[in-house]
Amino acid sequence: MSSTYTTNFKSLVTFGDSFTDENRLGYFISHNGSAPPVGWEQPVGLNTATGGRSWPRYASYYSGAILYNYAVSGAVCSNQVTPRWFSAINAPFPDIAGYELPAFIADSKYKLANGTKFFKGNSRDTVYAIWIGTNDLGNNAFLTDAQLPGKTLEDYLDCVYSTVDKLYKNGGRYFVLMNLAPLQLLPQYAVPADGGLAATQYYPDKSGNITEISWRMYEQVVTVNQVSKYRTPFEVAVAEEWDDIKIANFDVNALITDMHTHPKNYLNGTAPLNVTGIVNQCNLQGKNCVKAASPDSYLWYDELHPSEQTDRVVAREFVGVLGGKSKWATYWS
Repeated sequence: MSSTYTTNFKSLVTFGDSFTDENRLGYFISHNGSAPPVGWEQPVGLNTATGGRSWPRYASYYSGAILYNYAVSGAVCSNQVTPRWFSAINAPFPDIAGYELPAFIADSKYKLANGTKFFKGNSRDTVYAIWIGTNDLGNNAFLTDAQLPGKTLEDYLDCVYSTVDKLYKNGGRYFVLMNLAPLQLLPQYAVPADGGLAATQYYPDKSGNITEISWRMYEQVVTVNQVSKYRTPFEVAVAEEWDDIKIANFDVNALITDMHTHPKNYLNGTAPLNVTGIVNQCNLQGKNCVKAASPDSYLWYDELHPSEQTDRVVAREFVGVLGGKSKWATYWS
């Protein structure tokens, strides 16, 4: 274990799903399923899945690093493991392995018309963050046994570490792997006592024992996070595939769990603090939405996503991870 992580990061490259996306899926929707062109200048997302800005944008503000965000709402790590169909683009949601990673690599080599590079980062001043798994482990994937035949949670994790490997071969040296959030606390998957819902706009066909569904999700989350906790040091220190690499395992699960347990230390709205309810109340069709007052009093924005205040905290602690001494991280090199 090493804490020699501190460096002057000037570029932040992020991969993931709606927890991280700003507006990349929106581009696919508005362009008949076509991907953004190489060298696309992504605008700042002001109305993301949090109802406001997302954590990587705040991390960019707090650290001063330029953000290159490749996350796509609805994404999984690999559509070769848990493909999820999206009718709006008549295709599966773009994944990390098949879209996000290749898109970044193409951008990293792209030159603008004036001859300058689109991607300004290099191996010494760029950090890569991967936060994926909410959709991989959720309904229409592992939770409901909808993965491709023969695929297991191991295949999902293999995809995450394959992403690190390919980024390393492209010049990446600094990485933050963010583990699974406590998905069993989300209103979509929680037990009734924690605000668990019988059905949601993202899980309208939910049926069966709500408590059993929650505990199955909890088991998946704990299993994956425990395996990744030990796999990172194995890959770095035992397999020794990556010389001169530095990886931080950011325990965002523990952070959000602490927010759920001690909300007064993190939430700052004017309404009573709320860790089981949601800001944005919609029907099962995602319509007739009503937003609560004082959104910063809530841990969750909707049934499946953290609030903007939660994302500010995640961003603040993420920047702390970059400093090399975060209590929420373990460092390996």
